[in-house]
Amino acid sequence: MGRIAFLFPGQGAQKVGMAQDFYEKCPLVRETFEAATRQLGFSMEELCFTPNDRLDLTEYTQAALLTACVSILREVESRGIRADVAAGLSLGEYSALVACGVMGFEDAVSVVRRRGILMQEAVPAGQGGMAAVMGLANETIEDVLRDRKDVQIANYNCPGQTVISGKLAAVEEAGAALKAAGAKRVVPLNVSGPFHSAMLQEAGEKLGETLEPVVLAEPRIPYITNVTAEYVTQSKEVKDLLKCQVSHGVRWQQTMERMLADGIDTFVEIGPGRTLTGFLRKMTKEAKWYNVETLEQLEALEI
Repeated sequence: MGRIAFLFPGQGAQKVGMAQDFYEKCPLVRETFEAATRQLGFSMEELCFTPNDRLDLTEYTQAALLTACVSILREVESRGIRADVAAGLSLGEYSALVACGVMGFEDAVSVVRRRGILMQEAVPAGQGGMAAVMGLANETIEDVLRDRKDVQIANYNCPGQTVISGKLAAVEEAGAALKAAGAKRVVPLNVSGPFHSAMLQEAGEKLGETLEPVVLAEPRIPYITNVTAEYVTQSKEVKDLLKCQVSHGVRWQQTMERMLADGIDTFVEIGPGRTLTGFLRKMTKEAKWYNVETLEQLEALEI
């Protein structure tokens, strides 16, 4: 058997009904949702399973998606499937921390609830923006942005797909310059803020205060952090990395390249959607990849 990585999606993957089939049939999943409800003081089941106007609000999205991913993770592990390494995109890094044993679920769901509120409140609506840049090499994008203020790379997703973030006017101007430099498309994103940009630095500092009293354990397995695309093997590094992550670019492409170079050949995306395995398919045809979004997919999983 090859080496296995668990991958966890970030904000944007959420949808009504996520993990509901697990919840209805798996006690471990119900326990996880009930723990989130107790910890946060509102019904996580109602938020995730009933159509509502809160699930896509950042202050609720992050806790909901974490709960869904961790609850499915627990059911996956209960069936004897274990990872050698873990990683998560942006918010997904907190699910990876739970998977690695670094942070308990109750602490994680409280922290991301606060993280979501801080990120939502960080920048007044209309002042910041994000855009996806298609079909342009990262090096070219970096060159175009190098001397520009108020805009930066927010996500290195995969070859040919990079996201920029910052002040709205700066993002629009940079988008025009990137098109002139050869980008196939520059697509404005419908997001509530300029995530992973310097505009969220203060939110990151406040998140650091939230993290300060949280007790962390040493990782059972390593995870790769978004900020550096390097393995983290000691808990003392974690809080500063999470604080920085809010206002720094997510090096997801580099994370996947690192795993592939180190012999990880089986990737399991846990949670709603197929975004991360979609990125991976653009990078390699050799690896095996699986999605565990539904109980049916888990029961069909053979690794």
